[in-house]
This record gives sequence, structure tokens and C-alpha cells, in this order.
Amino acid sequence: MYFSPQLKYPAQMEVHFTTEQQAKIAELARKSGTVPERVVTDVVVRYLDEESRFITAVEKGLAAAERGEFIEEEAMDARLEAMFKR
Repeated sequence: MYFSPQLKYPAQMEVHFTTEQQAKIAELARKSGTVPERVVTDVVVRYLDEESRFITAVEKGLAAAERGEFIEEEAMDARLEAMFKR
């Protein structure tokens, strides 16, 4: 549900999926014991939460860069290496 600026109240949103995507959603719903609509809602909520965290992290990094706060290449390499070892 989203809020239409013109209507000033919640409006429904329609999303179209390919036949293959619909089949995948239906299969996930069946395996998890729920309905396809719930699967889509859950996926979108998780995506929006993750996207919000990502944007916040990028903004934080850009602000640090603007302040001249950088790390040395060796330190970044070590961070990336540790991250990929998980």
C-alpha cells in the first residue's frame, strides 16, 4: 500500500510478474505454508529494510570522505579479505 499525494489516502499497488516468477513465488509460498501475497510482501519489506541500511551506510561513507577521513589501501585490503573469509 502506498499513499497517493493526490488522493491523500492509502492506495493499492499492482505489480506484474512473469509466469516463471509467479511459479517461483507460488512454490516458496507452498514450501513455507503461506500464500503468494504474503511471500511478496515479506520480500519487499526485507528489501526495503536492506536498501535503507545500504543507503545510510553510503551516506555515512560519503560524509566521512568529505571530512577527509580515509583509510589506507592496506587496511582496506585487510578488511575486504576478512569479510570474504566469513
